[in-house]
Order: sequence, then structure tokens, then C-alpha cells
Amino acid sequence: MNFVNELLFQIYPYVALSVFFIGSLVRFDHSMYTWRSGSSQLLSSKGMRLGSNMFHVGILVVLGGHIVGLLTPHEVYSVFISTEQKQLLAMVVGGTFGVICLIGMVILMWRHLFNPRIRATDNWRNVLLLALLMAQLLLGLYSVVVSTHHMDGSVMAALAEWAQRLITFRPGAADLVANVHWVYKAHIVLGMTLFLVAPFTRLVHIWSIPLSYLWRPYQVVRRRQPPLRYGPRA
Repeated sequence: MNFVNELLFQIYPYVALSVFFIGSLVRFDHSMYTWRSGSSQLLSSKGMRLGSNMFHVGILVVLGGHIVGLLTPHEVYSVFISTEQKQLLAMVVGGTFGVICLIGMVILMWRHLFNPRIRATDNWRNVLLLALLMAQLLLGLYSVVVSTHHMDGSVMAALAEWAQRLITFRPGAADLVANVHWVYKAHIVLGMTLFLVAPFTRLVHIWSIPLSYLWRPYQVVRRRQPPLRYGPRA
């Protein structure tokens, strides 16, 4: 079990992140024209605006919260809030925007699975990616529920120390998460797996999100006009 723990939480993150960065660079260099989100709006706009907006707003806030929460040293945030208050804030913000993201994901999955036009042009990689994202969202929301059983912030502090040890290449990171609840471990492993597969899927377009993404105009999709009919010449 110690070997498995070391493999999953000390070695696998480096493998996944290496593939993410190097694979993204290679794909951009060799397959630049595949570097896109693969929008299905041209096929059908029903539910697209609502689902896409809810998913992207939710996921951006959740990702931002993970980055700030995990990578901010305790000495920095303890000046403003306690560890317990930080956990409560993370639970409220993460839970709220996680639900928003989940609703958007359900709408998008419904489009891909039950819209005939989209399903006819879809592929198994898109469906698998949506399933992985859905599973990760559900694990994250369940971890919020589990967090209510330990409001002292100790587990959150351990997870933050785990992430900070990884990015500073210090040993012993895996030991910090050896005894945490299984949902946190599953959330970490699946999160690393999403980084691993990102260069080979439409997730690669996260590199291309500009700062103006949230207020960018939508692509204009007009209905096909009937052909012009000309009468007989006089």
C-alpha cells in the first residue's frame, strides 16, 4: 500500500503534468489546426448558451479556487483568515460554483447524447471526456459533504502542503495524503488523469482562453435562407 500511495501521489502527478505540458507543446507544433474547442453550436444552438456559460463560469471559479487554495502558503493567508475560515470559504464557494458547473455539464452532456445532429458527428473521445469531467465534478461536490465532518481545516492544510511539496520538488508529499478520506484521493488521481489526457482531447483549448473569454461575442449562426425564385422573363 505504501508503494501504491507513493506511485499515485508522488510520482503520477509529475508524469501527468509532464505529459500535459510537453504533449500540449508537441500538439501545437505538429497539429496546430486541431487546437480548438470543437464547438457544436453550428449543428444545434439549443441549450448551448446556457449550458456553456454555466459550465465555463463554474469550472473557471473552481479551478481558480483550487490553485489559490492549494498553492497559497499558510503564512500568507493566516494573516487574514484562519485555517477553519479558509475551509468554510472553500466549501461555500466551491460548492456553489461546483453546482453551477454541474448543471451546465448536464445540459452539455444531454446535447451530446440525445441531440441527433450532434451525436451523429460526435466521437467516443468527446463522450469519454465529458464522463470524466462529470465524475470529477461529482467527486468534488461529495468532498464538500465529507468536509463537514472535520471543520478544523486539518485535511485542507494537509492537501495544500501536499501540493506545495510537489511543485517545490520536496519529498514526503505522498505521506501527507496517505490517511485522508478516499474521496480526496480519487479526486486527486482523476484530476491528474485529466491533465494527462488533455493534450489529446479538446481540453487543450484551455491554453487559448483570453482574459476577455467571459464577455467575448458568440459566433453568429444564421438560419439558412430559402433560395431565390425568379419568374419567367417577359
